[in-house]
Amino acid sequence: MLSSFILFNIILLFFVFIFNKLTLGICKCSKHLVGKVVIVTGGNTGVGYETAKNLAERGARVILACRNDERGNTARDKIISDTGNQDVHYLNLDLASLKSVRYFAEKILKTEKRLDILVNNAGIYGSENVKTEDGLNLGMQVNYFGHFLLTNLLLPLLKASAPSRIINVSSLSHTTVKLNINNLNFENETTKTYDVSKVYGTSKLCNVLMTTELARLLKGTKVTVNALNPGLVDTDIISTIPWLNFIRPLIKPIMFKTVWEGAQTTIYLAVSPEVEDVSGYYYSDCRQKNTSLQAQNKDLANELWKISLKLVKLE
Repeated sequence: MLSSFILFNIILLFFVFIFNKLTLGICKCSKHLVGKVVIVTGGNTGVGYETAKNLAERGARVILACRNDERGNTARDKIISDTGNQDVHYLNLDLASLKSVRYFAEKILKTEKRLDILVNNAGIYGSENVKTEDGLNLGMQVNYFGHFLLTNLLLPLLKASAPSRIINVSSLSHTTVKLNINNLNFENETTKTYDVSKVYGTSKLCNVLMTTELARLLKGTKVTVNALNPGLVDTDIISTIPWLNFIRPLIKPIMFKTVWEGAQTTIYLAVSPEVEDVSGYYYSDCRQKNTSLQAQNKDLANELWKISLKLVKLE
């Protein structure tokens, strides 16, 4: 009986492995980006690093927007060394501080003549139940509010550089939560009721809803915005998920994507001519996919947008 159970699970894992490899999306576009300017938040590690490296290989001027100076400078130097592209730069950006976001955007608007691609990639999981200096939940601000403010502040340059693209890295976890529009900062949560996975899922749902509303607002400007799910990727963020990190060594070869594989959909949305005029959609494995029903609610997307403007003090 035990041997049959083990055999069944081995066969099951084998088919999961085959399915994952057969459905894996790879960006096959070889388009160059000489003369283009790209910003990648969280570009010092994981999917963000692989994205930045690929776009640098295509000849773009790449700006790594990261919180840690040492890691940001190290990533910049490595990308330059690996790609031969000297036009790769690091600029400090702490999404947990709206002041830092404003300073970063101000500097970009003063120093850059154009912005062709904005990749909102940075994110955290397992954030503590604490508020930032801006009074916002840490996980929500880093994953959503910070990027919301950054995108809005850079919109004038994106519009002036059109056709341009905005790419919001979301997650399949957006389907696991129900958004409470009146409790975006998880107020009055206790140690027992505070759920880090709910915070993460909510922030990723907000990323998708932001994409929906922004696409509507940008209609006719030739600035597109799309969201994506990179999949289950073997990155540092996994190490912050206790139960998943525990079984990581066992399932890694079968279930996890490499960071190179995980970056493919982001790269696809950044460069592929197939999505040049496509806006307001959600992708995974370089293919358009359905979101949760709540993520498709345009009225909710509009309401979230209005509340977000107030919370980041844009209104």
